[in-house]
Amino acid sequence: MNDETRINRVNRFISTLNQARELGLNATDAGEGYLVMELPYSDKIIGNPDTGVIHGGAITTLMDTASGSVMICGLDEFELCPTLDLRVDYMRPAEPRKPVYARAETYKITRNIIFTRCEAYQEGGETIANCVGTFMRIGKEATPKSYRDQITGGEE
Repeated sequence: MNDETRINRVNRFISTLNQARELGLNATDAGEGYLVMELPYSDKIIGNPDTGVIHGGAITTLMDTASGSVMICGLDEFELCPTLDLRVDYMRPAEPRKPVYARAETYKITRNIIFTRCEAYQEGGETIANCVGTFMRIGKEATPKSYRDQITGGEE
């Protein structure tokens, strides 16, 4: 699978998630086992109206979505992998009026569990937050074929 196919699959997947659509999340880069996702700045995600700082929940959603979507870049075939555990460590607030990016990677894939790590950051800036996650593999067969076809474009 090439990088463009990975990005297209991730964007089709996140388009099925209400919270991702509402936040405007999109994949900007992908390769084997890694993914970069963007959270555009908008008034909807402001946590502190006096400063314009982004709400931490939007950053957590970005990181959870990137970590959960990176499976598309790490597995040969699409399968849903629900979040089992996600630990987020916040380092500093995001700068107002700038997009936030999350770079997620799979660092261990077993028969039952996928382990990920993710960093949220802004262009030219320091790390905003780090997270590690574990995701349960439920298998290709547990995902309805119509949904798999929607994500893969019918290519599996």
